[in-house]
Amino acid sequence: MAATTILLLLLAATVVASAADLSVYHNVHPPSPSPLESIIALARADDARLLFLSSKAAAPGVSSAPVASGQTPPSYVVRAGLGTPAQQLLLALDTSADATWAHCAPCNTCPASSRFIPASSSSYASLPCASAWCPLFQGQPCPAGQAPLPTCAFSKPFADASFQASLASDTLRLGKDAIPNYTFGCVGSVTGPTSNLPKQGLLGLGRGPMSLLSQTGTKYGGVFSYCLPSYKSYYFSGSLRLGAAGQPRGVRYTPLLSNPHRASLYYVNVTGLSVGRTWVKMPAGAFAFDPATGAGTVIDSGTVITRWTAPVYAALREEFRRQVAAPSGYTSLGAFDTCFNTDEVAAGGAPAVTVHMDGGVDLTLPMENTLIHSSATPLACLAMAEAPQNVNSVVNVLANLQQQNVRVVVDVPHSRVGFAREACN
Repeated sequence: MAATTILLLLLAATVVASAADLSVYHNVHPPSPSPLESIIALARADDARLLFLSSKAAAPGVSSAPVASGQTPPSYVVRAGLGTPAQQLLLALDTSADATWAHCAPCNTCPASSRFIPASSSSYASLPCASAWCPLFQGQPCPAGQAPLPTCAFSKPFADASFQASLASDTLRLGKDAIPNYTFGCVGSVTGPTSNLPKQGLLGLGRGPMSLLSQTGTKYGGVFSYCLPSYKSYYFSGSLRLGAAGQPRGVRYTPLLSNPHRASLYYVNVTGLSVGRTWVKMPAGAFAFDPATGAGTVIDSGTVITRWTAPVYAALREEFRRQVAAPSGYTSLGAFDTCFNTDEVAAGGAPAVTVHMDGGVDLTLPMENTLIHSSATPLACLAMAEAPQNVNSVVNVLANLQQQNVRVVVDVPHSRVGFAREACN
């Protein structure tokens, strides 16, 4: 019996070890000791993030590891090594982007954090404009008759800034895994404000041709998962798990929807929302997926609070307010417009919000993912909002605050994404 138990433990350890399982950490101190005020401050950058997402959804064409919570979109970063010997960088974890890029020295306009130094890496190589990768990064074409061929150069908008980069390859290290000849952008200059740029770079976890999943092929088999730590748990960690091995068994999956014009984005089909035990009555077609317009629901690791299109959010808010029935009514604070006095509402009076998806997936949000409480006053706010008017108004975004303490499993070969409750902290 004892021998059997030891054998089972060894087999289990072998399964877990075959995946790259990386710790996820908070990267910066929260801007305020109050959870509510911290989320309000973090969510101020959401407008720029949503503009980035909606522009990807609206424009056809090819879209151009310990993890920690950051204050600039995307909100989490992965600790990676780049080059030989490895130079440690914190790369923003972005499930809605393909291209990986890093700020490279010299760069006088990049954020004032440590930068990757190509000259210090023996495995670094510049890629010419004739490289097959260059069109995928929307690089400039080769000039006629010039020899030798120049390096592939490209520009990329990001939030309210843009950067200019050259295409390169080097060894990327995630945990104990080394990925040779990984293609990425080496940023040499930034135009515009840098406050919404990742401080050291970005790791693209989308499903397009330049992403980590595509570049690693069979190594991770197109499967990864992440479990994001709460913003309230600064000193605790979550995880990023690369590969099918070690993924949880009790996962409920919903199909991923394929949009050839927005290849990076992870679309799912939401069939409805419920508040408590009540299904919210929605306008016809409120969640409809339309590849032509980009309409539908995207799961994104970089947006802080979930944003629903105007008709969806109006219906959700109305039902939530009806059930809470706050005697003094509701006030607005930052991005939130359904804040109420908790002293006036009976304990347990705030109902749970459930997101219903194809495949029978019912993602009931933990209360800490539904309400944000102030530590200074008896005040709580519904932790969702309407999409701002300056973005593509047909895209719903299921954001990272609502994903915290939930294991999100992405399985591209089987075209599905799953969810399982987990204490990521």
